[in-house]
Amino acid sequence: MSLLTGEQIRARAAALGDWFHNIDLDGVQTAPNHFLNDYPNVKWRRFQHAIPEDLGGKSVLDIGCNAGFYSIEMKRRGADRVLGVDFDDRYLEQARFAAEVKGADIEFRKLSVYDVAELRERFDIVLFMGVFYHLRHPLLALDLIHDHVADDLLVFQSMQRGSNDIVPVRADYDFFEDQHFDDPTYPKMHFIEHRYAGDWTNWWTPNAAGSAAMLRSAGFEILDRPEDEVFICRRTERPTEAGAVYPARPRTNGKSHGANGRGEGEHG
Repeated sequence: MSLLTGEQIRARAAALGDWFHNIDLDGVQTAPNHFLNDYPNVKWRRFQHAIPEDLGGKSVLDIGCNAGFYSIEMKRRGADRVLGVDFDDRYLEQARFAAEVKGADIEFRKLSVYDVAELRERFDIVLFMGVFYHLRHPLLALDLIHDHVADDLLVFQSMQRGSNDIVPVRADYDFFEDQHFDDPTYPKMHFIEHRYAGDWTNWWTPNAAGSAAMLRSAGFEILDRPEDEVFICRRTERPTEAGAVYPARPRTNGKSHGANGRGEGEHG
């Protein structure tokens, strides 16, 4: 654990700016006035039972790790290797400090979800929490995770709006049939052109059926839905021939740039 005093932790946490993750750092709460209360712990408590208690021998990739709450929880459960990636420097600074205080051996790296192929490594568990709806190209992100970093389990969470029901749909419809598009349970993605909840980094929000359908189409079998927004999935082969359609991206000094949307980090 950290050798810092409570006052030193409090001063350093304040210097790192506003925190989205409320993390208990030796009695210092990093976001005590969070608008979602004790977030993300309030959400974690609703689905933590769906993740193995003992992660000994496992590797974990936390995409959009923000201040590292979930990375720390994975290390607490004994994961051998935990890598947290985010595209926001401030979040990464917060995560490194939180891990230091917690005495957690976690690597944090600046990386866009669109560039996960650069890791050249697959992980037993991939966490993809609170990122999906901040992306301009969310399905591409799922395809890239499937193709390059997921080896077994994917823990997915997205803000969702609309119907919470997931019902079977037919495999095909006649061209002149369109009534199902008005069914609130049909898989949907709502596009946010401007802002939602005052946040300009929100681009998309699916309904529950939309989340499930996109996960399946990217090659993830849904094993459990322990919380309304959380899906525990296993990587399988894609059910169709469709795969990631990679966008052309500029290169500088031989290095590619992330196809960064408004925000890659976890915002909630």
